Amino acid sequence: MTDLPKIGAPATRALANAGYTDLENLAQATEAELLALHGMGPKAMSVLRRALEEHGLSFRDQATAE
Repeated sequence: MTDLPKIGAPATRALANAGYTDLENLAQATEAELLALHGMGPKAMSVLRRALEEHGLSFRDQATAE
């Protein structure tokens, strides 16, 4: 399990409250799902996207989420 990167406190709380505790878990979500969380914004999403890519991961594709 890979720790989440450092992001702002509101985004960190939003992820924790939604049960996202590591990058592998985060890769199971779509960007839209995360952006819907109160406290998540474009800067946090950019940091998370970059961290996922660095570990060979990515957000779940919206098409597979439906």
